[in-house]
Amino acid sequence: MQLPTASSINKLSIIIPCYNEEKYVQRVLKRVLEVQLNYNLTKQILIVNDGSLDATQFNIEKFIHENSRSNIQLLNHEINTGKGSCIKTALSKVTGQLVVIQDADLEYHPEDYNLLLNPIMEDRADIVLGSRFKGDGPHRGPFILHKIVNKVYTFISNILTGQRLTDIHTCYKMFKTEILKSVRIEEQRFGFDPEMIAKLGKKKDIRILEVGISYEGRNFKQGKKINFMDGFRAFYCIIWYNFFSKK
Repeated sequence: MQLPTASSINKLSIIIPCYNEEKYVQRVLKRVLEVQLNYNLTKQILIVNDGSLDATQFNIEKFIHENSRSNIQLLNHEINTGKGSCIKTALSKVTGQLVVIQDADLEYHPEDYNLLLNPIMEDRADIVLGSRFKGDGPHRGPFILHKIVNKVYTFISNILTGQRLTDIHTCYKMFKTEILKSVRIEEQRFGFDPEMIAKLGKKKDIRILEVGISYEGRNFKQGKKINFMDGFRAFYCIIWYNFFSKK
């Protein structure tokens, strides 16, 4: 696999899976659009409306119309299929040498892109994770049960991959695009995160690094989507993709 060097990287592709986020989607698009990237990088924004049942699609289309000069592309799923499925859909349209995942609910701050970008451009990493448990930026959550489960799953994952990570379930993962495209994504929903760590964490030629980021967690009343079944699926993914999957 021929990976790009810093001197050949000129664009960051931002993938935004989105389901029933009518209250937040225009705000997140505005903040993503306004972020000034270091190293003179340009942005490609790919937002996937994952079968939303509210005004999400209308609000996205309205924002794109009002910002017609911006490089924003809307991709639509007829039914809700999940985060991993959205990433697969968008990945075929990616034109940047780097790609980052952005949730559409503003739990994560787009202003942190440069924190993830710096280690790659300084040739210290090929994948950078934004840890919610490191750094001194603003934090609210994860809530105690989510935090405990994440810590346990991250500990098990580290034992199996030999990594020393603190937050395998973070949304903020920035990849050199060829690395992400080289993996066959099998998980449709939030299992995408442990699947990627399992499949890439053992590859000695791929450098994974963490940086601290800001985080403003939501609860279920505020629209958080991940649930207990996703937690069970995450454990399954850690075991399956480390021990049994060959792909």
